[in-house]
Amino acid sequence: MLTLAAKEIREREQFVLLDEQKVAFELVLRAVDRARAANTRTVVVVLGGPGPGKSAIALSLVGDLARRGRTVHHATGSSAFTRSLRKIAGRGNSRVQNLFKYFNNYTSAGPRDLDVLVCDEAHRIRETSVNRFTRREVRERAGRQIDELIDVAWVPLFLLDEHQTVRPGEMGSLREITAAAEAKGCAVDVVRLHGQFWCGGSAAYDTWVERLLGLDPVPPTPWSHLADSDDEFAVTTAESPAALEAWLSAQQAQHGGTARLAAGYCWTWSDPVSTADGKRLVDDVVIGDWSPPWNAKPEKRVPDAPELRASDPRGFGQVGCIYTAQGFEYDWAGVILGPDFVRRNGRWVARCEHSRDPAVKKADELPFAALIRNTYKVLLTRGMCGVGVFRPTRRPRSSWRR
Repeated sequence: MLTLAAKEIREREQFVLLDEQKVAFELVLRAVDRARAANTRTVVVVLGGPGPGKSAIALSLVGDLARRGRTVHHATGSSAFTRSLRKIAGRGNSRVQNLFKYFNNYTSAGPRDLDVLVCDEAHRIRETSVNRFTRREVRERAGRQIDELIDVAWVPLFLLDEHQTVRPGEMGSLREITAAAEAKGCAVDVVRLHGQFWCGGSAAYDTWVERLLGLDPVPPTPWSHLADSDDEFAVTTAESPAALEAWLSAQQAQHGGTARLAAGYCWTWSDPVSTADGKRLVDDVVIGDWSPPWNAKPEKRVPDAPELRASDPRGFGQVGCIYTAQGFEYDWAGVILGPDFVRRNGRWVARCEHSRDPAVKKADELPFAALIRNTYKVLLTRGMCGVGVFRPTRRPRSSWRR
């Protein structure tokens, strides 16, 4: 996707938009044409689950509008995603790099500075853009982040999946966006995407994951009961994390493509340590005698450890957490369910005491359970061709196999 994004932004349209995606794309273009002519403002909200093409819409619009001479930015709340787009789509071109922003970049922006602001991964919108680095004079006049994002553009576009809220304080939702837009006198158009482009296009797999994690009221179902006869998406389990890693290696060798491991944030994420040969990552993710490192921290560079784990082949030997997996996809996904979310007596139990995520640990018991469910929903739906899962359990996992 990121390689296509580079061509999309800098050259010509690379994404082939399908019916529902075209509706959203053309809705925004019409709203832009109408805005200045009739002095009207329209907020567009695009809702969809994992991989129904939200980012394809976003990047197609950024490329198209920029080539038309319209003022447009693409913004997210994800450091990893925005840095990846700047590096890959904007390689060697500072003007293109400057199209990619963060949600908190608009505290000092003027009203309607932009024709369009594309807010990708909008479920990550927060209450305020203020943080510990915010200047005092800006802090004193700062308002709500959602208001800043709506005010800065004639046509703000929000693309979101309400099942991908994974941290306390994330408040991007259809209800919040609609209320803020209507309070400002903006029209609101909503597009719901129902297609499935990740997970091999398998709607059955998305249903299976939601039932597995308790996001669907229907009890968990063996994958073999849901998979269609022509469903080529691969689902398997592994008896150990080492076996899971070996399965990923085998899929990559046999079929090609990218493969990555991810896990719940249940192990300390250490800073790199200095050695006689330079800095190295710490082998933090310890499960028995298997102990790979987490991926490198953005601000803690390590030789031979890629800054962008999901898109760099050198990222295979590291484990990613939610913050370096959300927004990305790979062909083969390996997922380790950690001790923060376990099965007990036929139901899931969320255990905050086993989380090592300093932000999520602040959540109350009920929000913590919801955030953890959403976290594993994201991790389990990154794969384009297949997913392997390791979950420590006291009983056989044969019912998970396809």
